[in-house]
Amino acid sequence: MNICVFLSAADLDVRYTTPAREFARALGEAGHTLVWGGSDSGLMKVIADGVHAAGGRLVGISVEFLRTKARTDADEMVFAADLADRKAQLLARADALVILAGGLGTLDEATEILELRKHGHHTKPVVLLNTAGFYDGLVMQLRRMESDGFLPVPLDDLIYVTDDGADVLTYLQQR
Repeated sequence: MNICVFLSAADLDVRYTTPAREFARALGEAGHTLVWGGSDSGLMKVIADGVHAAGGRLVGISVEFLRTKARTDADEMVFAADLADRKAQLLARADALVILAGGLGTLDEATEILELRKHGHHTKPVVLLNTAGFYDGLVMQLRRMESDGFLPVPLDDLIYVTDDGADVLTYLQQR
C-alpha cells in the first residue's frame, strides 16, 4: 500500500518523535511505501528514517523551492512546481492518508483532503494520528461542525481518529 503521511518538517520532542518512529517501523516492516513531502528534516526525517530502516520504500514529493531540503536517498523523489501541485500529486500517489503532528502546512493538507473526500473526489481512507492529544482541539471543532450541521456526511465517514500508531495500520489494512 502507498501510505501518504502529512506531518511537520520541524524538529520536535520525544512526545512526537517516538510515536512517529514506532509508526514508521511498523509501516516499513509491513512492506508499505511511504509517500511524504520529501523533506530530510524534522519529523519528516524521523518517519522516513524509520520506514527506510525497516525495509520500506520512500517516495518523496517536494517542491522546487525546497529542493535543497529534500532527502537524497529516497527511492523516488518528485519536485512539484508549487504547493497546490504537490498536494495533488501526494493524493494521486496514495492509497491511504495519515495525518501526524504538524503545523499550518499539515493542517492545510488535512483540510483539503477532507474537503475533497466530503465531495466524493476520493474515497481513500484518512486517519488522524492524535499523538499526545495534539489534535484534540481540531477533533472537537470537527465534531462541532458535524453536530451543528456544517458537514453533509458523518465525520466518521470522513476520517478515523486514533492515538495508537499500531491501530492506524490495522484500520488501513481492513479497508
